[in-house]
Amino acid sequence: MPFIRTSVRRDTSPERTSAIVHGIHDALIAAIAMPADELFNQVNRYEPDDFFYDRRFNGISRSDDLVVVEITMRRGRSDAMKRDLYARIAANLERAAGVNPRDVFIFTHENDYSDWSVGNGRFAMNLVQQRGDD
Repeated sequence: MPFIRTSVRRDTSPERTSAIVHGIHDALIAAIAMPADELFNQVNRYEPDDFFYDRRFNGISRSDDLVVVEITMRRGRSDAMKRDLYARIAANLERAAGVNPRDVFIFTHENDYSDWSVGNGRFAMNLVQQRGDD
């Protein structure tokens, strides 16, 4: 179950925000075979004056409309899967929300089942992809 944090400018409309969230979600389903019911995306809004970043880092020209996608997920995905995921996220956000791919900044954190509790205060290692009973 990946957990996503997405940062967008404060003035991003609810409709565009929803398109961004669902574009990321659809990419996760297609690229890493994430189950469709594993939608957990916390959206954080930033004021332009509160977020400093290099508009030319690594030779990519960014605008004032940077979208940051932070993915925390269980380790084990190959580099090829991650490459596909990143490309799909950028393409989906461009198509669904008009976000320039240059303005999509993605990074991942990987951990193990022992690092999660996904409900009822239960250690996720004991659940490993099992459904709850409530």
